[in-house]
Amino acid sequence: MRLVDIALKDLLQIIRDWKSALFMVVMPILFTVFFGLVFSPSSVDGDPRLPVGFVNQDQEGNLVGRLQELLENSDIVRPVSLEADEATRMDEMLRDGDLAAALVVQVGYSQQAFAGEDPSLTVVADLSTTSGQTAHSGIETAVSRLRSAVETAHISAETFDEQEGFESERGRQAYLQEAVDLAIAEWKQPPLRVDVERATGGATPEAEAPSGFAQSSPGMMVQFAIFGLITSAMVLVLERKSGALKRLLTTPINRTTVIGGHVLAMFTVVFLQQITLAVFGQFVFGVNYVRAPLATLSMMMTLALWAASLGLLIGAVSKREEQVITWSLIAMFVFASLGGAWFPLEVAGEAFTTIGKITPSAWAMDGLQNIVVRGQGLNSVLLPAGILLAYAAVFFGLAVWRFRFE
Repeated sequence: MRLVDIALKDLLQIIRDWKSALFMVVMPILFTVFFGLVFSPSSVDGDPRLPVGFVNQDQEGNLVGRLQELLENSDIVRPVSLEADEATRMDEMLRDGDLAAALVVQVGYSQQAFAGEDPSLTVVADLSTTSGQTAHSGIETAVSRLRSAVETAHISAETFDEQEGFESERGRQAYLQEAVDLAIAEWKQPPLRVDVERATGGATPEAEAPSGFAQSSPGMMVQFAIFGLITSAMVLVLERKSGALKRLLTTPINRTTVIGGHVLAMFTVVFLQQITLAVFGQFVFGVNYVRAPLATLSMMMTLALWAASLGLLIGAVSKREEQVITWSLIAMFVFASLGGAWFPLEVAGEAFTTIGKITPSAWAMDGLQNIVVRGQGLNSVLLPAGILLAYAAVFFGLAVWRFRFE
């Protein structure tokens, strides 16, 4: 197939330049180590979970404390109790990014739940953002577990009442409370426990990935996916400069095949680079990419497609080799800094964060960190991957529009 032949030709040219190939692997690893040490657990907040405002209006309820325990036990969210004066600023805190979502427990929630009703809760979250969707999912999980515990307690109480009977309604309520506590205690226990031992027999705690590398490893994947395209875009410029692209048009190959071959080569370069960095991050830095392999693969493929489209655009607008380097550096610095590849956007100001969340690199970071930081699966990356595909289509369209064979 001619498209594949053109892509293989580009890849062979890139491989021959061993210095560039080495740079595409060694530099990302060095930067990953550097930024990982900068954002080590001693210099950043060690809790990567999304902050969720917790407003308790049911002060007399017995179930509110249990719900808060389930939220605190979550791997996705962490509850932040809001006092009355803070609750009035809840919307402002959500807009500023201080909270990913908020949960309001109304008066009478516990009484209605114990009575067998299905009381409603107020969840405030921006579902147009990845963090809002993820936080909403974490809250739903905790609430669902509490409802399951209450339903289990009611079933147990009915069985006990049929067999032995309660002496009073007070006794029945005490039984329900104890049954709920037992059910929630089971939810808080992991379904599987693994003890790791050394060869000498001494137990060692399970190693956790340093939070610094959970930031730097995805960040450098995003940053160098852009910078690694210098070599690929350079091949395109040199071919156009030497007249090779014009000569291709004298053959039976059409323009779509020529452009598709170059994009395929760029995609392959970025994708192989990401695989290398992900394997290195997994086995050297302990960043858990394989906990959700399909989600990781989806993010890597869409990131490579977006980067390849950007590379084609850089090659299309550049007339000389110097312009390729200039545009690639500008793209790398802009997207890496605004997209949160160097530091978490949460630590930046409101204006910077708002602008940053518009960039495709920010969506790439959200998707990758949903996997390695928040422990989410395929559903959590569908929106970021879709946004990256949309950006890839836009950049590809612009590149084809600006592409010149002369």
